[in-house]
Amino acid sequence: MAPLVCVSVVLDSLQGVLSGIARGCGWQHIGAYVNLGAFYLVGIPVAATLAFWLQLRGVGLWIGIQSGAFTQTILLAIVTSCINWEKQ
Repeated sequence: MAPLVCVSVVLDSLQGVLSGIARGCGWQHIGAYVNLGAFYLVGIPVAATLAFWLQLRGVGLWIGIQSGAFTQTILLAIVTSCINWEKQ
């Protein structure tokens, strides 16, 4: 379980920074859409599948939520890399 906690800390830190960048640019709506998509379309289905269908229980829930956090971090990194910093 300790490796999952380590991954969680790293992803949460990166996500916080990237989300702050999006908010600072005035793109709160993009952060909200990314959050909804990452957790409702990826994180929750993966967590439910791993925990209940594959019988991984708590570890499956944790992995599923971390897959949502990973998706959110990647999407926010893509949004951040597409920002025109000269215009902002």
